[in-house]
Amino acid sequence: MHYKHNSSNHILMVRPASFGFNKDTAVDNKFQNFDEIKNLDNLEEKALSEFDNYVNYLRENDLDVVVVDDTPDPYTPDALFPNNWFTTHKDGRICLYPMKPLNRRLERRTDVIEMLEMCFHVSEVVDLSKNEENDIFLEGTGSIIFDRVNKVAFACRSHRTDEALFGDHMENLGYEPILFDSVDEEGTPIYHTNVMLSIASDFVVICGESIPDQKEKELLFEKFRSLEKEIIDVTYEQLKGFTCNVLEVTNLKGEKTLTMSTKAFNAFTDQQKETMSKYVKLLHSSLDTIEIVCGGGSRCMMAEIYLDEQLYV
Repeated sequence: MHYKHNSSNHILMVRPASFGFNKDTAVDNKFQNFDEIKNLDNLEEKALSEFDNYVNYLRENDLDVVVVDDTPDPYTPDALFPNNWFTTHKDGRICLYPMKPLNRRLERRTDVIEMLEMCFHVSEVVDLSKNEENDIFLEGTGSIIFDRVNKVAFACRSHRTDEALFGDHMENLGYEPILFDSVDEEGTPIYHTNVMLSIASDFVVICGESIPDQKEKELLFEKFRSLEKEIIDVTYEQLKGFTCNVLEVTNLKGEKTLTMSTKAFNAFTDQQKETMSKYVKLLHSSLDTIEIVCGGGSRCMMAEIYLDEQLYV
């Protein structure tokens, strides 16, 4: 199955019903800011407003967004990040992933899978979630950054990304797996690859400072150049502004866009924005509350649908 671009033209998003600070994920997600949260009021109301405004903005820019409502029970404060529990693939496969935080495992919903099976051609559901019984985790496109055009997948090692499972899963999907180390300013492994790397059709956004091994960094950058990707190298300070948590999406007009939060947009330099604008239309909306409380940005909120649509006659 051939991918024309490294972006989908269908996006699934989950409107939260139990938005809040997740203590289970705060253990290793340093983007969650509890000190700031204490000074904020009406968190759920603000988050829902940000979510709805973002969906409307994306649709105004001709993006095809399917919204699924979260359910109040069970309690799933991070349900608005569906990208961690499933991925879809052009060959018809849906993959379900093992997640480390206990309450995030409750986000997996059979009704969402059934909806996808009803609307799209699904050949197989690959369920990796049983690996949770052995404390083996691989959290969807939080862990895995796909270059679908070139069939290469990238992941940084962490407690949420098991090296062996990543390798086996990529072999099953037909991707070349590339693993590397990425750490924050204190030397702690970065928990998810998608906070330090995003791969678009023509460029990558990466925090090179976060890769401690210089040789590993050089090999990684050389790989990107061999894939004909222009490299947008951001600093740690820019990474904190969610500059790597961005996603290329193709709109209904066939135009490539790069979706991000306003915080991320403002964290890029003018030169970086000019470079990216050669390839994509930059789209941004305020997600401040979601980013502060949940530690995830625009990319985390989007599950790409690469399945072929069912045709009814």
